[in-house]
Amino acid sequence: MDIARAESEEVWLPQPDLAQLDVGVVLQALAESARLQIVRSLRTAGESTCSALDVPIKVSTVSHHMHILRESGIVSTRLAGTARPSRLRERELDERFPGLLSAVLDAAPPKR
Repeated sequence: MDIARAESEEVWLPQPDLAQLDVGVVLQALAESARLQIVRSLRTAGESTCSALDVPIKVSTVSHHMHILRESGIVSTRLAGTARPSRLRERELDERFPGLLSAVLDAAPPKR
C-alpha cells in the first residue's frame, strides 16, 4: 500500500448502522443533560474533540458521554493522530427519524 495514500485515508471508529438504530436508544442518549449539551455544541462546531468542546464538564466525562453518543448512533468519530474528533450524524439521523433530532435540539429548556 502506498504510504501517502494510507496517511490520507480517514479511519473511523465503529458505529451502528443507521438502519438498525432504535428510536428509544437515540432518545435515551439525548435525555441526559450533559449529552444533550454536547450534541448542541457539536451541531454548532461541526466537528470537535472532547477537549475543544465548550461544555462545563471534565474532558474525561465528555469522553465518556461521547462514547455513549457514538454507540447510540448520534455521532461519528474519526482518528486523527492522537485526537478523536467527532461530528453529529444529523443528516443521517434525519433520514432515519425525520425531524426527531431537530425537535429535540431546538426545544426550549424547561422554565425554572
